Amino acid sequence: METAIEEVIAQAREHDATRVHRIVLRIGALSGVEPDALRLAFDAVAKGTPAAGANLELEAVPARGRCTDCDLEFDVDSDFIFTCPKCGRIAGELVQGRELELARIEMS
Repeated sequence: METAIEEVIAQAREHDATRVHRIVLRIGALSGVEPDALRLAFDAVAKGTPAAGANLELEAVPARGRCTDCDLEFDVDSDFIFTCPKCGRIAGELVQGRELELARIEMS
């Protein structure tokens, strides 16, 4: 969260903004991030910065795998089994779901 707030503050300075109103973070299902813990960290880290009091929105990004045999891209089940629904092989590639990225910032 510290890194995200540092980037938000840098963007605010670059655009001569004095207040951050909304921050949107994309969080992958396999990122290992606990949303409630992230919100608590946000409140602590943003205190005293232009981001203090900003609305933090978290966008969930589902896990998706890709079968390296038949090239099918598919949603990964909640138990994170990477078995291709088309050919039944174990998929070897995760194409989405590890994200932890700053998606949008609204400031003035």
